[in-house]
Amino acid sequence: VQLQAFGGGLVQAGGFLRPSCVVSGRRIFAINDMGWYRQVPGRERELVGVTKNSGGVNYADSVKGHFTISRDNAKNAVYLQMSSLKPEDTAVYYCNADVATGWENWNNYWGQGTQVTVSS
Repeated sequence: VQLQAFGGGLVQAGGFLRPSCVVSGRRIFAINDMGWYRQVPGRERELVGVTKNSGGVNYADSVKGHFTISRDNAKNAVYLQMSSLKPEDTAVYYCNADVATGWENWNNYWGQGTQVTVSS
């Protein structure tokens, strides 16, 4: 199983980006939680938001109102719509997913990260 994240970049404050993450592999039986985390140097990785297979989304307080997470179950993809970006949103953004590769065989996987840099 691989998670491929892309769509980060450099943007001015107030701008927007829409990173995407796709889960791929030979034996994907099911995907449950899919989400995004972020990390800056010297700090722990923190939750941005997680979407359930049922569609509900839990967001970190710091991003409520200007980030939106959505998923496309047919494409095994999760998206992070980032608007009104601030310099403090600068980080490496990682996608994460709980994937079953067989009946009741669940594991948690991380993508490689995509850099988001917001200039003031």
